[in-house]
Amino acid sequence: MKKLVMLLSIVLVSSFAFAGTPPEAVKKAFAKKFPTATKVSWGKEAPKEWEADFTFEGNSISANFLQDGTWLETEKEIKAMNLPKAVLATVKSNYLDWKIAEADLTETAKNGTIYEVELKKGLKRKSLAFKANGTLVKE
Repeated sequence: MKKLVMLLSIVLVSSFAFAGTPPEAVKKAFAKKFPTATKVSWGKEAPKEWEADFTFEGNSISANFLQDGTWLETEKEIKAMNLPKAVLATVKSNYLDWKIAEADLTETAKNGTIYEVELKKGLKRKSLAFKANGTLVKE
């Protein structure tokens, strides 16, 4: 039974990740927000959410839209040293033995600009999100 559930989960996730063409409203909203984007590939993030991975102004970026074209977020990977000083200070003081594995600058419709940090400690991983002033938004 566990194998069947796992197989069905993989199939379901794969169908979202490799979905083809987004609705016209999504394509129009994307083109308006990122008119010079290149190397665009689309996938389904959730049943009603589309994600584009693309190059824009020399950066590899992803952006998410609802199927009606509503923009949700744009995410760009950054170097840990480019995180705001307050974010670095919060991570260093509250997660002493953890190392920053990945950092992203995320612009969201809901929370404005946030900095997402993936921490690792041995085999453990933890994802956090901060405002520029170091305030924890999500753990």
